[in-house]
Amino acid sequence: MARGFDGADIQAGRLPSAEYEANFADLHPPLSGHEALVAADRCYFCYDAPCVTACPTSIDIPMFIRQIATGNTAGSAKTIFDQNILGGMCARVCPTETLCEQACVREMAEGKPVEIGRLQRFATDHQMAAGTQPYTRATPTGKRAAVVGAGPAGLACAHRLALHGHDVVLYDAKPKPGGLNEYGIAAYKTVGDFAQAEADYILSIGGITLELGKALGREITLDGLRRDFDAVFLGMGLGGVNGLKIEGEELAVSDAVDFIAELRDTKDLSSLAIGRRVVVIGGGMTAVDAAVQSKLLGAEDVTIVYRRGQQDMNASLYEQDLAQTKGVKIKHWARPVRVIDDGARRGVEFEYTRQGAGGLEGTGETFVVEADMAFAAIGQTLEPGGLDIALDGGRIQVDDDYRTSLDGVWAGGDCVSRGDDLTVTAVAQGRDAAEAMHRALTA
Repeated sequence: MARGFDGADIQAGRLPSAEYEANFADLHPPLSGHEALVAADRCYFCYDAPCVTACPTSIDIPMFIRQIATGNTAGSAKTIFDQNILGGMCARVCPTETLCEQACVREMAEGKPVEIGRLQRFATDHQMAAGTQPYTRATPTGKRAAVVGAGPAGLACAHRLALHGHDVVLYDAKPKPGGLNEYGIAAYKTVGDFAQAEADYILSIGGITLELGKALGREITLDGLRRDFDAVFLGMGLGGVNGLKIEGEELAVSDAVDFIAELRDTKDLSSLAIGRRVVVIGGGMTAVDAAVQSKLLGAEDVTIVYRRGQQDMNASLYEQDLAQTKGVKIKHWARPVRVIDDGARRGVEFEYTRQGAGGLEGTGETFVVEADMAFAAIGQTLEPGGLDIALDGGRIQVDDDYRTSLDGVWAGGDCVSRGDDLTVTAVAQGRDAAEAMHRALTA
């Protein structure tokens, strides 16, 4: 549970019950059949479409939109799933405004792109609601693969391996599969327990045994997996959390990732206590999600503080604008110095920063953001779990085929040292690693 400052104004049930439901409703409601046809009709079906190049999973976007336009919704979903088996989640959480939709010819010509994300959701939701897989597993190969981590990379890898006829055991340390899709994304982006529905749909291909509550370095070891399986994929993400390393941090600063996970696992949002004033330290999607959800829970004054400028924030401009439309203030060029909780004042002291000749530097001028609760969202780190493996920048080093320094071991997703920390990137890496593993297993 998120902590607050001693004696601070922290309460549950700040809002009327009906307001919680409205605040955490679907951020982008699904398109109706008619709306989907109208949206699809705006696509130029470009040859060498720039939107395809901009998609990390290289979905044939003009093809799937044309299939929607011609009434072939099932075919549209398969076109998406062929490249991205987590196309439903990516339709909800992908920063399409900086990827496919930003590259859309309509965006460049008119400033209003084709609604690619919402059309992708329309097709994938239709197929998942039907409950049928568009795939049939290949003849069993007799090979066994272990996949560690049931997040986007692990699910994509496991599905593709199973599709090729390999038997897969999928391990995860948590009590539910999904990884950050289940535990780390704002509740208003994936309503109705969608992450679990998608995981169930992916696993329904068969050939995948799910083992929950088993963490690398605890219940399972890499040496044991290498001994017992023909191939191993590591997709466990980043389990550690970066600390602020400032005076008084232990007094009242909570981890934003834990806060988001707690909120997602809570059935009665009115039971969650939130401060009247909240400060979030960080500049990524997690910081925005924690800040916006604090506001939606009833916090009156919410501030994000980031050490660099707006253009340096990992959160997209769309996400930053979303936060501000929800009433969140964003303050740039400041870094935390110490936590203050002396009875007279409660909050976090910051120092203004600037870009100097040698990098980021403090100006010596400080200010205080008064707060009842403070959240840190400054990134996560790899938890080694007893790994004896080559690292690069604190993450697992991989080659172009996602092979690690260990024979028979591949890796992908946030735990590796390449690509953006996005769901869609993790899916692409899990998929491509599975193809490399398949080639090795059948050589």
